[in-house]
Amino acid sequence: MSLRMSRIRRRRVWLTVTTAVTLALAGSGAPAHAEEDPPPLPESWRQDPRATEADAAAAGTRAWTSPGGKAVPSDFTLQAGAMNGTTADRVARLDRVLPKSGVSKLLANANRTVNTSGCTRDPFGTAPPAALKWCLEADDSTSREWIPQAVTGVSDAAHSEQYGAGDDKDIQLYASYDNWDPRRDSNGDGIGDCTPAELEANDACNQKGVRISFVQRRPDGTVKYRHVLLGWAYTNASDHISFDGVHSSEGSTISDEDMQNGLHAGGMVWYGHYLYVADTRNGIRIFDMEKIMDMDPNGDGKAGDEMGADTDGVKTTSDVEDKTKVGRHDNVWYSFGYRYVMPQVAAWKFKARQSNPARAYKCVSTGAPKASYLSLDRSMNPDRLIMGEYCRPASGHPSPGRIASFPVKELEKRSGEVTAEGWANYLPMTNGGAQGALAMGENLYVNQSAGHNAPGNLWRYKWSNGVLVSNGSPIKTATGAEDLYYERGAQRLWSVSEHYGPAVNAEALEAGTEAKCLGLVCERVLYAHSKAQLDAP
Repeated sequence: MSLRMSRIRRRRVWLTVTTAVTLALAGSGAPAHAEEDPPPLPESWRQDPRATEADAAAAGTRAWTSPGGKAVPSDFTLQAGAMNGTTADRVARLDRVLPKSGVSKLLANANRTVNTSGCTRDPFGTAPPAALKWCLEADDSTSREWIPQAVTGVSDAAHSEQYGAGDDKDIQLYASYDNWDPRRDSNGDGIGDCTPAELEANDACNQKGVRISFVQRRPDGTVKYRHVLLGWAYTNASDHISFDGVHSSEGSTISDEDMQNGLHAGGMVWYGHYLYVADTRNGIRIFDMEKIMDMDPNGDGKAGDEMGADTDGVKTTSDVEDKTKVGRHDNVWYSFGYRYVMPQVAAWKFKARQSNPARAYKCVSTGAPKASYLSLDRSMNPDRLIMGEYCRPASGHPSPGRIASFPVKELEKRSGEVTAEGWANYLPMTNGGAQGALAMGENLYVNQSAGHNAPGNLWRYKWSNGVLVSNGSPIKTATGAEDLYYERGAQRLWSVSEHYGPAVNAEALEAGTEAKCLGLVCERVLYAHSKAQLDAP
């Protein structure tokens, strides 16, 4: 980060504090001041993992083998996050203050409905339809703020495909990252200031990070879902335990330091009661299903629910009506309006230095990879977590992306290192752009998007003498195809489409309202290909 960008971010955070609407970015409970310069950034920004950065590799200096060829497994070695102990202590403290909700209770209180029978949204265009296509609610289908990426489900979580002792089955999860910051500016200084009036009109200038959507098909055939905010626990300026949205040091735009694109959540795996989420240039973040916090335990959607007391002994309450704040402020807990918050409990970071170009799609061929997507393979013993890169080959950077795996149980450790399983490959796609990859034994499926206006490709490969080779022609799939998850019992390969349309309504954009699709390829769906489709010639 340049010094200028750092100052811009600090100034923006300080302006936000002075309007008293998103105080979590500058330490909850901090009073408004009129100093010329802002105070130092709080520790809440220093989230884990943080890559060990190296200078970007010079073009042409990182040799590679060939499409599908062997890569270096040791480049993928992970080491425990430097703050794992501190994070655990903070979450335990948070756990004593805020009431918990299990997965069963969260699903029972799902407040949104999937359309499974009359879904008219069509991201497939000229591609053959998937076996299942589920429409999300209208605002989730067209939101410019929340962009779907990762998918996983209960088939990953448990061999029985049922979570816990209850009836928690037929569950899919998808992750979305907060991509839209309108940067509204009321004083002409070029820095979005997120005033109360602007927030009342549209709270998108809050940097919320990542949310996970729990989706469940119920015994009566209906499908319900609920959004859960991911959180990072920290100690604020008043020495109170608090939490923020999850952010990261990597991003997709070099012109601003909004941090909203920082944690892309391009892949995730639910295994046991842990959720593993990809943090692109840094490694993996771990969240705990048994630590989900309930910010509205009486379920009335109103402020004033009683929470616990921190070490100061002061009783606190919650407010889920106010969508402009997060964390603890003046003895009240906020969560950007979300009822449920799932905190990060640990992390793994790449051991090798990260020299991939920041905020760019090209990749180096050796050294620390990118954690662009994750998936689980239960067909092997032991169960393995697949990690791979999204890369677009460019001059001097020919890599289409690498892929490797880890024994997933090893990631439940909180110290030491976890090494890859002894293999790694470059992807066979010479043009790169893998959005997700899933292995089943010797077979590998790779989702590739072709932009906003064309169907994607679901590539089929297999390992032959340690090299990935073609295993049939690609299956045409959804426009904006993303991550992959395999539901073993039903033999379905799930994904989610990310685009809300190839064109947007300019007037809606100008007014700061949700953009609407104008083109033929319109709005997001959850979808699944059948095993028969995967096996077709």
